Amino acid sequence: MRFKNPLSPLSALLKGQRRWRKMVKDAFPVFGLGDLPKAAPKAKKRVATSKAATARASLVEVHAFGSNPGRLRMLEFVPALRRDPPTLVVVLHGCLQTAAQFDKGSGWSRMAREKGFVLLYPEQTRQNNQNLCFNWFRPSSVARDRGELMSIRQMVDHCATRHNIPKDRIFLQGLSAGAAMAGALLANYPDVFVAGQIVAGLPFGAARDAMSALHVMKSGARRSAREWGDLVRAARDGSETRRPAVSIWHGRADSVVAIANAEATLAQWLDVYGLDFEAGVTRPATDGTSMVWKDEKVRVLVEYRIIDALDHGLPVPVRRGTAGRQPYMLEGANSAPKQFYQTFIRPA
Repeated sequence: MRFKNPLSPLSALLKGQRRWRKMVKDAFPVFGLGDLPKAAPKAKKRVATSKAATARASLVEVHAFGSNPGRLRMLEFVPALRRDPPTLVVVLHGCLQTAAQFDKGSGWSRMAREKGFVLLYPEQTRQNNQNLCFNWFRPSSVARDRGELMSIRQMVDHCATRHNIPKDRIFLQGLSAGAAMAGALLANYPDVFVAGQIVAGLPFGAARDAMSALHVMKSGARRSAREWGDLVRAARDGSETRRPAVSIWHGRADSVVAIANAEATLAQWLDVYGLDFEAGVTRPATDGTSMVWKDEKVRVLVEYRIIDALDHGLPVPVRRGTAGRQPYMLEGANSAPKQFYQTFIRPA
């Protein structure tokens, strides 16, 4: 009897990658995106220019920011007029998106120009992930000082140093896969960020490979609050002193990432901070659920925002007279970027 030879390790890897690409594309059917977005045009290399000339650009690529073990791109926006206190907002796009698309649809650079803060956009590459997803489900990509996580940390350090951003003025937002990566950054580097917003994301440590990631996206994962919290505690080196605020936004109608993931994310951070669910304060909301948990200084430490009719994407305000909607930008009465700014970023 003759048997076929098993797949070689390389063949098995390529087959798995093709299956993952197909399954991710199938997981995002709602918005009729068609083909994947084209890669962002290569940004001009940074050269010595005046502050005004630099600020007039939209997103500018920055090279040589570190060893870049995760092989990501770094793009930034610097407004013409910066206001005190110097502030940095790090934004992580979702799957099937580029940094430029996310920025155009979210309105972050418009807000940064008006409010005078700096934006940093880490961007995924096709070499890392054909669907442009941050690899939040790979342990090697979200471990402290390794892979994509370390690349983002290097970008933050580089940007903060060049623009004189103090340590207490660095904020973070992510959508979908970018939200899962934002959760990994908050888990591993709590002293780096003051607050982070997780939109349509997943709890830290929810998956360990591509296949389990797709299962968790669809159905969530069953763990106790203590088990979720232990995943965050295990990621830290024990020397951290800051407790970054965590804002969790999710659509109850999300057809891509199940709302069970928002519930697990809430349970995870409440456990990390030793907060009881019953201690949450319900705020008025006509379109869903809005709750906050505060620390001893009456600062919002955890925010939980569930919008009833929201599908998978970033809630942004309706903008009339603009052509070409960006993928996974859901126009309505809410704006996750604006609310994040108002609650956590706006100077006191």
